[in-house]
Amino acid sequence: MELIDVVRKLTGPINPVGESNCDDARYENLKTLCDLVNFLVTDIDSVAYRYKDSPESSVNRAGKYADTFLSKTLGIVE
Repeated sequence: MELIDVVRKLTGPINPVGESNCDDARYENLKTLCDLVNFLVTDIDSVAYRYKDSPESSVNRAGKYADTFLSKTLGIVE
C-alpha cells in the first residue's frame, strides 16, 4: 500500500455526490485534506527557504529540490 492510499483511506472520500448528508461528510473530509496539504506545503517551504542557498551540497540539494517543487510543480512563486 502506498502512502497516498493510506492518506486517502484516513481522510475518506472528498468528491461530492449530490446528496446532502453524504456531501456534508465529504466536505469535512475535504477540509481535513486541505489542512494536511497546507501543513505539508509549509514544511516543504521551510526546507526551501532555509537550505536552498546552503554551502553544504547535500543540504543545498534538498533546499533546491523543495524550491523547484514549489515553483515548478505547484506554481508557487515568491
